[in-house]
Amino acid sequence: MRIKDIIADCSVKHIFGSVDLEVKAIVFDSRKAVEGTVFVAIKGTQVDGHQYISNVIEQGCKILVVHEDYKIEHAGVTLISVEDTSLELGRMAASFYKHPSKQLKLVGITGTNGKTTCVTLLHKLFTKLGYKTGLLSTVVNKIGDKEIPSTHTTPDPVALNGLLADMVAEGCDYCFMEVSSHAVVQHRIAGLNFTGAVFTNITHDHLDYHGTFKEYIKAKKTIF
Repeated sequence: MRIKDIIADCSVKHIFGSVDLEVKAIVFDSRKAVEGTVFVAIKGTQVDGHQYISNVIEQGCKILVVHEDYKIEHAGVTLISVEDTSLELGRMAASFYKHPSKQLKLVGITGTNGKTTCVTLLHKLFTKLGYKTGLLSTVVNKIGDKEIPSTHTTPDPVALNGLLADMVAEGCDYCFMEVSSHAVVQHRIAGLNFTGAVFTNITHDHLDYHGTFKEYIKAKKTIF
């Protein structure tokens, strides 16, 4: 797929260089940024990916997606500036994997407690009803009966869309997915198309991350 197709749904501020380049993978880990990949520089809570751009270029990566305030001129490098790289990473990942969330029925479960229980029960129920069903949970990810280790409640956008694409390839009709408030704020679900959503409950947890109860509720509402 070409970069111009991957950024078709993105809010792009500026483009310097060719957008007709082929892309083999989207990465946000600078160590994985090599020729044929597009590197998306994410400003994390502890690390800013923009700090590693010189390393990325030395490794052969020629396509960079950066925050609009970042300026660089380098021959042979395509620079795409956006307002929010975290948000656009999700949209790019969805486009790269041909929008798998639109090719099955994706149901998100959010809430302080009960997410894992709900997605697990729904996965088992719909499997018993004869549907091939995917599961994305804190405990395990599943494509039908095949288990895939889980590392986060909600995976990063690239891994998430990759898993959904695998579910589509395996003929899944449904996917039941845990959606954490952290994932919402960090735009890990950006670019996804939800058929439905379930809200379990909300308590005064995670305020160390969200700051206020109002912001916590706002994160939960976003999925709807």
